[in-house]
Amino acid sequence: MTPLSRRSLLRSALVATAAPGVAYAGSGPAASAALPTPTSWAVRPFPLSEVTLGEGVFAAKRALMLDHARGYDVDRLLQVFRANAGLSTRGAVAPGGWEGLDGEANGNLRGHYTGHFLTMLAQAYAGTGDRAHAEKVGSMVTALTEVREALRHEPRVLGVAGRFGTATEHVRGSHLYVDLPAGVLGGAHAITLSAWVRPSHDAAWGRVLDFGDDTTRYLYLAARNADGVPRFAVTTAGPGGEQGLDGTAALPLGEWSHLAVTIADGTGTLYVDGTAVARNPAMALTPAALGTLRNNWLGRSNFSSDPVFAGAFDEFNIWPRALTGEEIAALRGSRAADTSAGRGDLAAYAFDETAGSAFADGSGRGLDATLRRTWGGPSHPGFLAAYPETQFILLESMTSGDYTKVWAPYYTAHKMLRGLLDAHLYTGDERALDLASGMCDWMYSRLSRLPRATLQRMWGIFSSGEFGGVVEAVCDLHALTGNAEHLALARLFDLDRLIDACAAGDDVLDGLHANQHIPIFTGLLRLYDATGERRYLDAATNFWDMVVPGRTYAIGGTSTGEFWKAHGVIAGTLGATNAETCCAYNMLKLSRMLFFHTRDAKYMDHYERALYNQVLGSKQDKQNKGDAERPLVTYFIGLEPGHVRDYTPKQGTTCCEGTGMESATKYQDSVYFTEADGSALYVNLYSPTTLTWAEKGVTVTQTTRYPSEQGATLVVGGGRAAFEMRLRVPVWAGDGFRVTVNGRAVDGTPVPGSYFGVSRTWRPGDTVRVVVPFRVRVEKALDDPSLQALFHGPVNLVARNTSTDLLPFGLYRDAALSGDLLPTLTPVTGRPLHYTLDGTEFAPFSEGTEDPTHVYFRRAEPSVVFGGTDSGVANPAREDGATLLDEIWAAAPFGGKSALVRRVRETVDTWVSAGLLSAGDGRKVVDTARNASYARAT
Repeated sequence: MTPLSRRSLLRSALVATAAPGVAYAGSGPAASAALPTPTSWAVRPFPLSEVTLGEGVFAAKRALMLDHARGYDVDRLLQVFRANAGLSTRGAVAPGGWEGLDGEANGNLRGHYTGHFLTMLAQAYAGTGDRAHAEKVGSMVTALTEVREALRHEPRVLGVAGRFGTATEHVRGSHLYVDLPAGVLGGAHAITLSAWVRPSHDAAWGRVLDFGDDTTRYLYLAARNADGVPRFAVTTAGPGGEQGLDGTAALPLGEWSHLAVTIADGTGTLYVDGTAVARNPAMALTPAALGTLRNNWLGRSNFSSDPVFAGAFDEFNIWPRALTGEEIAALRGSRAADTSAGRGDLAAYAFDETAGSAFADGSGRGLDATLRRTWGGPSHPGFLAAYPETQFILLESMTSGDYTKVWAPYYTAHKMLRGLLDAHLYTGDERALDLASGMCDWMYSRLSRLPRATLQRMWGIFSSGEFGGVVEAVCDLHALTGNAEHLALARLFDLDRLIDACAAGDDVLDGLHANQHIPIFTGLLRLYDATGERRYLDAATNFWDMVVPGRTYAIGGTSTGEFWKAHGVIAGTLGATNAETCCAYNMLKLSRMLFFHTRDAKYMDHYERALYNQVLGSKQDKQNKGDAERPLVTYFIGLEPGHVRDYTPKQGTTCCEGTGMESATKYQDSVYFTEADGSALYVNLYSPTTLTWAEKGVTVTQTTRYPSEQGATLVVGGGRAAFEMRLRVPVWAGDGFRVTVNGRAVDGTPVPGSYFGVSRTWRPGDTVRVVVPFRVRVEKALDDPSLQALFHGPVNLVARNTSTDLLPFGLYRDAALSGDLLPTLTPVTGRPLHYTLDGTEFAPFSEGTEDPTHVYFRRAEPSVVFGGTDSGVANPAREDGATLLDEIWAAAPFGGKSALVRRVRETVDTWVSAGLLSAGDGRKVVDTARNASYARAT
């Protein structure tokens, strides 16, 4: 490698992101969009752009996600935003799933996925330098800027090709309707209503027209009733008093249909495409009976639960008489003005307009109509969303959750806010910052006027009141803008009862929705950074300890069915819906930020566990045919026996697919940290990467096949620099952790669960070799010690077996004197980290396959066996479940065979004295241990 000059290294430092992988300015020249490092941080991360992934499992999984990022049409994501603003959707089809109006809860979370996608693209650009990702970010920001601008004004006509000329289109999700002036029916005793429509969706009860005061006095024409056919009705007594006409066939979607209704002399007739399809000779009600009506709408119903009509309108005419069948038939082939009927005498709209929000009335009565939104418009010009502000408004009066009405609007706002901040911080797009700032200005204008009791109630509501990591994002924005209202906004999300309980160390998590609450605490840490208020830090610190390890599975995940159970209950929660992937993502964010404050290695030990197991394993290792539009990541990871991972969860565009996209483009975000003053470099993870440490003018290139390789090599490049290199000693590491510099051993005693420091003035070419010895060990479920998970170093080894029952395995039979259980396993030739035991394959959880897996198994050691020799003695157990072999091997490692035999003799004597083992069986056990042969090391 050609040495880099300090100047060239400084030039190479690029803009990086806020969370996750936040770029914070150090003591050197700051990147143009970096956030200032909080003074409360002892440690700070490096920008993603300064850490390059080398070849390995992380780069391979990222490459799959980058293919998805490059290939996905972002106009599909933008469709719901453009529709909400009444803009052209450019023919794009919404993604569906949680992003679509036909998805779960009517698409009430739509827009969240766009935020995730922005973050993924921004991180991808920072991590690879590929301009294609930045260009996609720019195109999305352009579109969102146009959306916000459109929302700031009255809706404007969206002109499209019509039946005869120009028509007006109401895109599904736009909530647009045409408002006609009062008196449009003119009190007529006879009437003809005529309209050209092109429906684009098959929702029932979408109105072509609805003229009424409320849900009692009205007349309407629906494109589809509950049976899917057109219906006209008139009433002065509500639905029970309707006099109606029903069609005989559904109107075709995407095609123009002509509808007409006539009422005269007590008879009503419904025409479709010039043909009478229904007649009611008992239709006595006429517009005259209804009087002057308040609401005269095209495309909107007086029943608030009915959908807004989705499709296009061409000519609409009203005559104060019943046209003949011949006249109506003529309307099918020509404009009304070109037929004998002429334009409507009461109202006539040609919809030829291509701009503005008004439609000219051609009847001569001057009843110009206006295009409107059902929800009016935003309360503040900063509003930006893929749905109306009504979800935010409704939340303010809710007392319990109902996601079919309100589904976490501030959560969705957070995803957009985070995505926009990342777009700004990674690509330098000032428009993205302006959009983000406007969103927070709008949120502050909404929330600051609410009583504190209302806010506390809102944030305590399950699902509807969920707000994700909005506090963290708002604090990041405040760090950029210095706007005091932004910091005040962040504090408006305080959920006092949760904060106070956790700050006091009271565990109140049982029964709470996990992912609704984890990101709250990352936000609290940022509030602590901004305010110095200690309860925020204490709450976050104590909360983490309530989750790890007491509610954490072997793979590093947490939650069952999205919720937490009692502390310490692991075995009792195993099922098909464990370990929601979002929870792992958010616990990683919280862990790294706690480390910034404390330098406590336990946070990075957890980071390694979750990253190398659940997070890696949540991404499928291949792109299946037909799944190109899916990121192929898990939602739940079931821990029941024989579970097969689902990489296309639910209906798609879920929260976990969103965070999964982000995770796969920031794998390198926590490999290295630096002491806040630049005096030390933390090597947290052993991963093939190159750090460009611009501040010091050096590079650090780490080569390793870890975890297939038990160690790593780090080579310093660039210039000379003095700092301490702090190498993490994993908590699971036993004897044998060694460090050499340029081939010479470094003095010191490595302590598992800490960092081993090497201080020197580093020169180009200095080479550090770290040996991290692995051993096979088990981790026991807290509530059932016989339920265990198998690990080799950081790697969770899972059994691949189609059985749906817990598999029994014994592991002591060939255990090494070190206590390593590896000799009991048989390696699979040519497949690192793959083993067999009793005919079952064990493989890393991180492999994203569709094999049925067993993370947990039932430990079964029926006989006392040493070095492969069976003593013929049953392995006794105490009341607590611990066996004789458990107690013997708990003292490992043993310096030699004699030390093991001595331990066996002492333990046997104790168990014989306690009446748990006969003296004769005890002698057999000791003799077997003495005569057996053992592996000394692995």
